[in-house]
Amino acid sequence: MPLLTLPPRVSGGAAPVLPESRQITLVGAAGAGKSRFMQRMITDCGEKAYRLSALDAFYGHTGYDKVQDAATSGSVAEQYRRMAAERPYLRDDASTDLDRLVCLLLTDEFEHLLDLKLRLSRGETPPADSVPTRFDTLRSLWERIFPSNRIVRSAGSLMFETSAGTDLIDTRRLSRGERTVLYHIAAVLYAPKNSVVFVEEPTLFVHPAILNNLWTSLERLRRDCRFIYDSVDVDFVNSRTANVIIWVKSYDASAHAWDYEMLPATRLTEDLFIDLIGTRKPVLFIEGDAERSIDARLYSLVFSDYTVRPLGSCDKVIEATRTFGSLRPMHHLDSHGIVDRDRRTDAEVGYLRRKGIDVPEVAEVENIFLTEGVIKVMAEMRGFKPERVLSRVRRSVFNNFRKNIEEQALQHVRYRVKREAECKIDARFSCITAMELHLSRLVERLQPRAAYDRLVKEFRAMVDNGDYAGVLKVFNHKPMLGNSGVATLLGYKHRDDYISGVLDTLRGHDHWSGSLAAAIRSCFTLSAPDNAEKINNSKQRPDNKQKTAHNSRKTAETSDKSQHKGSK
Repeated sequence: MPLLTLPPRVSGGAAPVLPESRQITLVGAAGAGKSRFMQRMITDCGEKAYRLSALDAFYGHTGYDKVQDAATSGSVAEQYRRMAAERPYLRDDASTDLDRLVCLLLTDEFEHLLDLKLRLSRGETPPADSVPTRFDTLRSLWERIFPSNRIVRSAGSLMFETSAGTDLIDTRRLSRGERTVLYHIAAVLYAPKNSVVFVEEPTLFVHPAILNNLWTSLERLRRDCRFIYDSVDVDFVNSRTANVIIWVKSYDASAHAWDYEMLPATRLTEDLFIDLIGTRKPVLFIEGDAERSIDARLYSLVFSDYTVRPLGSCDKVIEATRTFGSLRPMHHLDSHGIVDRDRRTDAEVGYLRRKGIDVPEVAEVENIFLTEGVIKVMAEMRGFKPERVLSRVRRSVFNNFRKNIEEQALQHVRYRVKREAECKIDARFSCITAMELHLSRLVERLQPRAAYDRLVKEFRAMVDNGDYAGVLKVFNHKPMLGNSGVATLLGYKHRDDYISGVLDTLRGHDHWSGSLAAAIRSCFTLSAPDNAEKINNSKQRPDNKQKTAHNSRKTAETSDKSQHKGSK
């Protein structure tokens, strides 16, 4: 198999030569020049190039691709044109590659059967080791991928029997996924010998459950060919067992050259890697999910200069940040994580921050909405007196915390004892007696009662000393945001309305959004230069916000008076 010379690099020098791999995948961000890169490779391969596109197969070629394929003697369109010109009985009006391939298959099968009939009429015995026709191979592979389906020849047409019913249907009535599989199998069967097969978006329209089986079977079917894929589907890329990945980063139109590199020929076990190398922003892994969690909605607005990726649990965030960081020689992107503080000790928080995992100065994400900076910005924006609103919220939070001090201290001790016990029990023991002795002394070593008493004392001191920030750092209590009364004090109906109000403000491009983002970022050590620049460049408040503030002031003061009387 001949070596392939890759397109020129923007850095200059001799163009690199591709190793003798039969599986090559191009990956890169949208607009990075990946399609141009493949087209340049097709041009450089000349008559060896054989291009497959499911979109073109169904809707016909357009523009440059049409010209390029017409000039390639081995293309499906050219093979069909030659066959139609040589056989008067063959229709010559097939408009798509899928229709052309069906015509080629049926014509080859017809001529094979006619040749067999002539041999039999002359008394010749067919060879015992006759090679299966393309139609035989197509039918065998199709029925292996779709076990409940059958391909038959009927009245000179290719017909299908599916699990949906007993009536025969033609290619037009197959599902889009079935037609795509049919096209790819037939097209690969007609690839010229020793060709380089360029496959655009091999996963398009095809169900993930059959992708690996399909392309592995096609690669085995044509061991003489090299397959070059254009895909960023991580599962598909990882399914190629001997894959060489070429990361196309950018294209310089004036120099007709690319910035790209060949990644190590190894399985990418980090399932986010291919998805994320398409971004030029640093990566920020967070807890929660993309649709329902507050984390994803909030952090994507506050840290807009990062690609924010929610992963679910804190363990996944920590592992993904560590793994992505270890792959940095392959992608050159910074990666960070954010996990809730929960009940972590200062030592644990410091360790995580040194590893690129930021931990906010509040116990959980809901507490961010209760910080002084956020409340003051929202109060001022809506026309309330910030200190008055903050004073009421602080009093409510302190009262709520005071009622839950013992329960909170117990939860903190439970967390710390569990972590320390796991480490101490993991020690090596010479015998079971030594392990029993070690376990019997755990309570003495861990001293949960002393830790509990110390935390209760610390928590009470926070309330007595008015340490509002300290309470928010240790108080894990989901109902607190709703119980604090901050929503109604700011003129919102309930907790969720207040959260939506904060998020809506962050979506703006004004003084308020910048000030609010800065207040939230102050809870983190993670920098956000783009947002800081937005703050400095935003000087004026929009008129509609001033109007909202004016209309909300009277409602707020009435609500404040009512709640003040109730508290008395």
